[in-house]
Amino acid sequence: MKRQFGGATMFFAAAIALTLAISTLTTGVTASAAGPAPVNLGSADAFAILAGTPSISNTGASSVNGDVGIHPAAAITGFPPGVINGAQHAADAIALQAKNSLTAAYNDAAARPVSSVVAAGALSGTLVGGVYNSGASILSIAGTVTLDGQNDPTSVWIFQAQSSMVIASGSVVAFINGAQPCNVFWQVTSSASLGSTSTLSGTIMALDSITMANGVTLNGRALAQTGTVTLINDNISRVTCAAVSTTPVPTFGPTPGPATPAPTVAPSAAPVATATPIGTTIRTLPSTATIDDDYTFVILALVVIIFVILYMVARARRRARHLIV
Repeated sequence: MKRQFGGATMFFAAAIALTLAISTLTTGVTASAAGPAPVNLGSADAFAILAGTPSISNTGASSVNGDVGIHPAAAITGFPPGVINGAQHAADAIALQAKNSLTAAYNDAAARPVSSVVAAGALSGTLVGGVYNSGASILSIAGTVTLDGQNDPTSVWIFQAQSSMVIASGSVVAFINGAQPCNVFWQVTSSASLGSTSTLSGTIMALDSITMANGVTLNGRALAQTGTVTLINDNISRVTCAAVSTTPVPTFGPTPGPATPAPTVAPSAAPVATATPIGTTIRTLPSTATIDDDYTFVILALVVIIFVILYMVARARRRARHLIV
């Protein structure tokens, strides 16, 4: 009886090990969203530019993909030569509704609990989803900042500038491992300034004004509550989130075939109406992931083989002991 119990113990130990392995791997396959929930832009979502007063002004061949609105002022100047691929709303009810939605979104972003205070307000290196606050400093970027989605395309970044935001000339916000510009929000308590040839992604929500120097690319939105939005040969493309597919969790038993890994998602700009916009570039760096779905299934297969071997060894030992007895 004791020997039979020993064989049974080995069997159940193998079963427990298998269960734990499957649980661990399943957790890795179905990753939860990194960072906070996205900010709801409401009716402001359709706009690439929103401003308050005195105007939205452009110099040169700027291209704007998305609606443009201003309220309470009504001046939208410099188009042409600039091109707007979207509707224009100057001091109308639609612009007012969008401005109200912007106010609500701004307050929401400003009230989010902080997960990290940025040293001296200077963003750098690689950042995972979260709420980043500049503290008492100006929020700034000088160089390349990489946002890492950790293979979760629903990861969200909220950057809170306690005063102004300054993006140095030539600076870049890049994306890896499924991160999307549609899930990036810049809440600026004062004004935002984007240096020449810089590439920024996400929705800027400034309490005052937004100024873009020559040759700036913004993959997102420039939304100013009370002040103006100024462009010089710039390119703004409103972005929306790409559809996200969920990777199936592997199961044991007869299946029609191996599970298909989720397709790689990429940010997409809003549809354009008439004119051909200046080329928009969203910088996406190569993935730094070290384990993919193929490895997951290989590991699962190895666990199953080990389980079967342990079970067969336990049976063989039990039979051998019965023969000896």
